[in-house]
Amino acid sequence: MKVKEVADLVGISVRTLHHYDEIGLLIPEETTEAGYRIYSESNLETLQQILFFKELGFPLKKIKEIINSPSFDRKETLKLQHKMLLEEKRRLDKMIQTIEKTIQHSKGEIQMSNQEKFEGFDFSHNPYEQEAREKWSDKAVDEANEKAKNMTTLDQERFNEIYRSLAAIRNLPPESKEAQEGIKEWYQFLNKMGDYSLEMFKGLGQMYVDDERFTKNIDQFGEGLAKFMRDAMAAFADKNKE
Repeated sequence: MKVKEVADLVGISVRTLHHYDEIGLLIPEETTEAGYRIYSESNLETLQQILFFKELGFPLKKIKEIINSPSFDRKETLKLQHKMLLEEKRRLDKMIQTIEKTIQHSKGEIQMSNQEKFEGFDFSHNPYEQEAREKWSDKAVDEANEKAKNMTTLDQERFNEIYRSLAAIRNLPPESKEAQEGIKEWYQFLNKMGDYSLEMFKGLGQMYVDDERFTKNIDQFGEGLAKFMRDAMAAFADKNKE
């Protein structure tokens, strides 16, 4: 298919496809002597992956890293994207219900409690708080909780984005450049929530595997992610102590 045909099929601009080609994200199967871009069935499958990732909030740079990774598996990625989209659907359904109730409340048709007004906005619950207090002191946890209360929707989206990005490269060696760059982003993000030393960061990674509640929640993004993060966090901590 020619570039205009692909653009019309998908509903994106020709300029966007040209941009994807220029940055090496989606290179056409063929470019004719006249300069026309020709896209294959494989190109269309890759484009579908790109658009799924975009819908989930991934930046183009990260999408390129994922789909060009030697460990990239299209079928596994589709399963992960399906799970992510279902989770997003559940979140949006909850938000829609809250908005609908708020509209009814504003018309005087129903009464809403303060709790109902903020359903879907609770980022503060932490089932692992007691373990954290025992390991890292009340002061550290209290500071982290205070920052969590001020966590914005963008912060929460960033939180999920990092997990998704790490899940996409979880089959790479934990010491690899890609893994260490990804886990560095996690370390920096955590330090927006509190003051995590390298030792604390490494200990947290171990808890991801030792505590089945951590493992279960983390592995929702991809089977084996908790173990991968533990190993990558340990490698990051050891390397940066030197």
